[in-house]
Amino acid sequence: MPYYLGIDTSNYTTSCAIYDSDTDTVVHRKKLLPVKKGELGLRQSDAVFHHTVQLPELMRELFDGFDGEIAAVGVSDAPMRAEGSYMPCFLTGVCAAESVSAATGKPLFRFSHQQGHIMAALYSSGRRELYGKDFFAFHVSGGTTQALLVRGELETELIASSLDLKAGQAVDRVGVMLGYPFPAGKYVDELARKSDKKYKVNIKLKDGNCCLSGVENKCRAMLEKGEKPEDICRYCLDYIMTALYKTALFAKEKFGGLPMIFSGGVMSNSIIRKEFEEKLGAGFAEPEFSADNAAGIALLAAEYHKRTL
Repeated sequence: MPYYLGIDTSNYTTSCAIYDSDTDTVVHRKKLLPVKKGELGLRQSDAVFHHTVQLPELMRELFDGFDGEIAAVGVSDAPMRAEGSYMPCFLTGVCAAESVSAATGKPLFRFSHQQGHIMAALYSSGRRELYGKDFFAFHVSGGTTQALLVRGELETELIASSLDLKAGQAVDRVGVMLGYPFPAGKYVDELARKSDKKYKVNIKLKDGNCCLSGVENKCRAMLEKGEKPEDICRYCLDYIMTALYKTALFAKEKFGGLPMIFSGGVMSNSIIRKEFEEKLGAGFAEPEFSADNAAGIALLAAEYHKRTL
């Protein structure tokens, strides 16, 4: 059976995965990088250290009981395919992937972290038929808030983005402000679903691009006024949802009614997902494939390996 190994060491999560191309199933193991309470992330040197500790542990778990043979290895080596896109945390995964490839003699394929997100979204949303075709991909996370035109082998063209704070940063800052640990997305989601309010937010785009820094200031003002945490979280998500919706309409107006796929940790949010599935007919990665994971990297390794057979 042809199996494919994927490795992803992002600024949030250590992850590895095996894709079984015969059964079209993925087994993956991942672990968040530890962040001290009240802090909003890690220095790259700390991220590299924690990946170095966590990746061997996760690889042992992943291969426990595995009796197949890996046909090829995939790894994320940069945040995205763009000039200057680089983060040291990805070196940990690259080191491990190159070592596995050298020891086994199996080919190694490199991808961007963003390409892995998009592929995982296609797989888990049941939209694999879009691979190789044109579609819109929204990558919405702590490091990226972008609308992309995707063509061919997941080659991307930037349509629009956030000009300041990223959506995941906004969510995490609001969550930490309310006393929750980083990353705070799941806590903000849970609280927002308890709110009985729905906010209308006035957001203006600049050539399709949005600005999200205002949401943090507004949520802080709401907290100081004594408003309920669940309403603060709901406002935060309604603000982000409005910005993304207007960006989606901008993309459709500029490039036509192409299919839309949403990926990234913020897109595991249940409120935004329900709204966009209804209004945009959008496809979403399932929650376990929304946040950073190596599944998409393993799937891409399988796609690229086909070319060599």
